[in-house]
Amino acid sequence: MIKYNPKIWFKHLIAFNHSDTISKLWKELIALGLFATGIAYVEINYIGNIEALDHLFKVYSLIGFVLSLLLIFRTNTAYDRWWEGRKKWGELVNNSRNLAIKISALTDDVQTKQYFSRMIANYAISMKEHLREGVKTEELDLTQNEIKEIESYEHKPNYIISMLYKKLDELKKIGQLTEENYIAIDANLKSFSDIIGACERIKNTPIPYSYSMFFKKFIFIYVTTLPLAFVNSFGYYSSLVSIFLFYILVSMEILAEEIEDPFGTDDNDLPTDSLSEKIKSNVKEILR
Repeated sequence: MIKYNPKIWFKHLIAFNHSDTISKLWKELIALGLFATGIAYVEINYIGNIEALDHLFKVYSLIGFVLSLLLIFRTNTAYDRWWEGRKKWGELVNNSRNLAIKISALTDDVQTKQYFSRMIANYAISMKEHLREGVKTEELDLTQNEIKEIESYEHKPNYIISMLYKKLDELKKIGQLTEENYIAIDANLKSFSDIIGACERIKNTPIPYSYSMFFKKFIFIYVTTLPLAFVNSFGYYSSLVSIFLFYILVSMEILAEEIEDPFGTDDNDLPTDSLSEKIKSNVKEILR
């Protein structure tokens, strides 16, 4: 995720980075410009000024209004998914701290504290990677036996939760935890499963295919036929109008597609790497 100062906006206007859609669309913009120029050339030199095309301008204005409503719905839906993912990661940060604080208050055993410090941090890291391409065990702080065991799990964050529950059960059996303590800690551990379940729902449920394809086709047909309505008024400049509108509409669609799956490594995705490191450092500090 790109961190920036929103108050310094002019500097960002003239800066280019990987998230700029123009770097992704420049080929399409050139192709559309040539196509629109060709339509304008044919219309100006071979068809001439047709009065009906002047009325077509009003039709495209109405279609543009409908398209803007669809665009608002599309971007709002994508941002809702991004923001829900951020809230879930915020819950993970808070519950990880709360769990560490409870363990620190309930036991003075150094090995127990170190175990929970490792496993809580491991859970955050494994959840981050699970929502991407898969968990890499070398990034986790595990013993050799734990590595062998976790390799047999397809859902590796589940393994870490199960190990935390086993450790709690051991502490309960030897009398370091009461039933009330166990129930209080269980609420935090249960929230871990709820959080990753919500994030998996966001990741695995993209916008319906039919809607996405309809929106793309709508934009393509609208933009490529714009010169028919604008040539009588703007001449060859109608190709520039088509390019500008294409850039705006398709850029919003690209940005919406990027943020609707917010757990990757794109510039606009959530800062899950830094959040995982924050959890690791906070828990280590609490359980030192």
